[in-house]
Amino acid sequence: MTWFIISSFLLFNLFLGVSQSQTSPARTKPRDLLLVVNQGDQSISLVDPEAGVQIGKVKTNGVRAHEVTVSPDGSLAYLPIYGNAGVGKPGTDGNSVEIVDLDKQAIVGKIDVGAVRPHWVKFGPDGMLYLSAELDQAVDVLDPHQQKKVGSIPTVQPESHMVVMSRDGHRAYTANVGVGTVSVLDVEARKTIKVIHVAEVVQRISMSQDGRWVFTADQKRPRLAVIDTTTNEVSSWIDLPAVGYGTAPTLDGKWLLVTMQTANQVAVVDMSQIKVVRTVPVGADPVQILVRPGVAYVSCTADGKVAVINLENWKVEKMIETAAGADGLAWAERKP
Repeated sequence: MTWFIISSFLLFNLFLGVSQSQTSPARTKPRDLLLVVNQGDQSISLVDPEAGVQIGKVKTNGVRAHEVTVSPDGSLAYLPIYGNAGVGKPGTDGNSVEIVDLDKQAIVGKIDVGAVRPHWVKFGPDGMLYLSAELDQAVDVLDPHQQKKVGSIPTVQPESHMVVMSRDGHRAYTANVGVGTVSVLDVEARKTIKVIHVAEVVQRISMSQDGRWVFTADQKRPRLAVIDTTTNEVSSWIDLPAVGYGTAPTLDGKWLLVTMQTANQVAVVDMSQIKVVRTVPVGADPVQILVRPGVAYVSCTADGKVAVINLENWKVEKMIETAAGADGLAWAERKP
């Protein structure tokens, strides 16, 4: 009898252990994901942001995506295939947006957009997908359900590379790289309102949390243009320690973060003073910034890593390894 009880106890614990090992992956699966586009090996990394490790990778079918965005439910990623060229330089012209199922970690669809070098991509409040069509001098409007282009907003400027859209979706601003201008777009009317001359060459663009200011970096001088969205004019300049590149405001609106590629640093602008108050050393060739509560993720292209900056103490908490040419970043907030 004693032998039977002991044996039963051992068998029960063995069964319990097997059951736990079978179900543990589901329990430990991260709810949210940090997505990183790697130009070097033409892939997108899926990163567990809490653990700070890559947990999956999907190779793209096309040649070099640069940017990525995520569907509102956090299930799908959209990657415009730009091509193998730099802005304004000869090379292949990408013509599609690839769709990645984040649970399956596989490409499950493609939207053909024509050979326009699609680059920036974001969902608007209207549920449409907005895409910079660089060679068409436009921002295209895609229906993600029909998986086709349904409209276009002309920028009337070449090399409309990056875009920022207001929270209400009424206005958008494009950074037109080689001509150094910013196009102001009426998204609903699908027309250009104004073209603002900024500098000889510009790169990247962002907007303050309250929508009052738009920022873009002069690529010839260490300064950042501040555009007043009430007048759509350059109202002032912010001096930087080195030439700036990507920018992003913190969620509380107190700080503006600026990547400086040649310095391997991120500059921190105090928005109450409109000046740089500190710099944070990161990895080599920092390009893009994604801000989350309490932290900022910075893709460091030459290192193939993402630096995680603590926004309380302004120190790098960790470096997440992805792959060569780490560039575009997006956050997938997935439903429980």
